[in-house]
Amino acid sequence: MSYNNSNKLVIPEAKEKLNQFKMESASEVGVNLKQGYNGDLTSREAGSVGGQMVKKMVQAYEQGLK
Repeated sequence: MSYNNSNKLVIPEAKEKLNQFKMESASEVGVNLKQGYNGDLTSREAGSVGGQMVKKMVQAYEQGLK
C-alpha cells in the first residue's frame, strides 16, 4: 500500500514559523507539546491545539478585513 501525503507546505520556508505557532497555541490551551513525536496526546488535547490554531487564524483574517 502506498502512502500519499498531500500535506505539503506551499512555502516550505514557513515550517519553523508554523511549528512555533503550534507550540504557542498548545501553551495557550495548556497542552504540553514536545519537540518531535507527540503521539501520546489524547484526541481531546490534539484537537484543542488544532482548534486554537484555527481560532487564531480566523481572528487574524477578520482583523485584516477591517
